[in-house]
Amino acid sequence: MSERPRAGPRNDVLVFAGGDPVSPALDAHLPSEPLVIAADSGLEHAHALGRHVHLVVGDLDSVDPAALADAEARGTEVARHPAEKDATDLELAIDAARARGARRITVVGGYGGRVDHFIANAVLLASPRFADVEIDAWIGSARVAVVTTRVEIRGVPGGLCTLLPIGGEARGVTTDGLRYPLTDDVLAPGSTRGVSNVLLGTEASVSLRAGTLLAIQPHHLEEGP
Repeated sequence: MSERPRAGPRNDVLVFAGGDPVSPALDAHLPSEPLVIAADSGLEHAHALGRHVHLVVGDLDSVDPAALADAEARGTEVARHPAEKDATDLELAIDAARARGARRITVVGGYGGRVDHFIANAVLLASPRFADVEIDAWIGSARVAVVTTRVEIRGVPGGLCTLLPIGGEARGVTTDGLRYPLTDDVLAPGSTRGVSNVLLGTEASVSLRAGTLLAIQPHHLEEGP
């Protein structure tokens, strides 16, 4: 089998993190022809969905060596980092995506039973360093979208949506299509006011003037498109 060409810059980048196995049903929700980057053992999750990985990043302490060798033979680029480093493999992968021209990044995975990794990865998505990139994530059956200006939310009537401010106050928060509306409101960090809002129909929106929110749909994959 011939090697696939290494991809150049692309707007859409799919980043596979390590952690829990990925549901096959998720593939229909992901970009069809993105640049694919795997953070360490995220390589195996990408392969489980039939995705060719263009780049593997990390200290490679958890990826299956045979899977890694096979990927290299098929043209996957590998960027090895020392185990003692100042960033998680996921952060390195997102940095690599931005360096390759990403405008939209979708992260898959990021929770494998360690609460500290899960919280760190969730907060990482909302880092001010990535404010110039659209970022969303699929963590288990949950969809997480980073809101810095406006985000469209799709789901089923009655589906849950939680809004969590990250890194400070989210100001000028306005929602449309949610049961408990917000109009030019402030959500303060540490407040639970934004937890468990509900979609009235199949579409809703969240916008804000300043700050950052995580819009979390905890059962989105199970509920369907």
